[in-house]
Amino acid sequence: SVDPVVYRKWAPDSPLTEVQCRQYERDGFLVLPDVFDQAEIAGLVARSAVLRGGSTNLEPETVIIEPGSGEVRSIFRIHGQDALFGRLAADERLVRIAEFILDDGVYIHQSRLNYKPGFDGREFYWHSDFETWHVEDGMSRMRALSMSVLLSENTSLNGPLMLIPRSHRQYVTCVGETPDDHYRESLKKQEYGVPDRAHIAALADANGIAAAAGRPGSVILFDCNTLHGSNGNITPFARSNAFYVFNAVSNRLENPFGGTRPRPEFIATRRNILPLAARRGAIGGATAG
Repeated sequence: SVDPVVYRKWAPDSPLTEVQCRQYERDGFLVLPDVFDQAEIAGLVARSAVLRGGSTNLEPETVIIEPGSGEVRSIFRIHGQDALFGRLAADERLVRIAEFILDDGVYIHQSRLNYKPGFDGREFYWHSDFETWHVEDGMSRMRALSMSVLLSENTSLNGPLMLIPRSHRQYVTCVGETPDDHYRESLKKQEYGVPDRAHIAALADANGIAAAAGRPGSVILFDCNTLHGSNGNITPFARSNAFYVFNAVSNRLENPFGGTRPRPEFIATRRNILPLAARRGAIGGATAG
């Protein structure tokens, strides 16, 4: 990779410590415990249960169902469809970190609520997000990152996010030509746009695999080029998170580099690109400003 990982030089007033900054730059991911308190998480969990229950006016195309079980797997464009999760996307505790790492104003490229139900939550195969965003969405540079806000306990057992440390330093191209409208299937099961096994094995042999576990309220951030995936969840313990992709305003999307039709707006934001105005105060509380 020729692009930086941390674009802004660390300073004492940075939203990450110098050690955290170095760790993110080295490994391509970072787990920040207890960013949000339990009252905030309780409100987000209650709201996510309502959204998952289907009684709200969600755009049908944004609701992705688990193959086989019929359970809700993901709800996309959640920051634009729900006020509380829109407020979370703009929270200062997230936005300031994204602005620092990317050294730019930031906007939400993609957002979703992810659910991995107990007993039959499906796996998500190894992939690098940037490869898809570059080929299918037209993101030119690696000036983006993901943040996962944990809404439930993520343990090493219930299908947590797994990452290959230091894999963000290598751009791994993927197998096969991606067909038009591939997103309809890939959101349920990845088949195209995944790296070959030899590359995955070589990177894992060299760097190991980390399971990003954490308590509710923790935040996992990772570089757009870090290889990651997750196992299926056969435990009784469901796993859920709110997932936001922050892209630098200067890195807004162009035409897809793979020659396919651009993916829809609910997966890849193209319109009304404005930097997020960071908001302070408790999520869902009277002090939210």
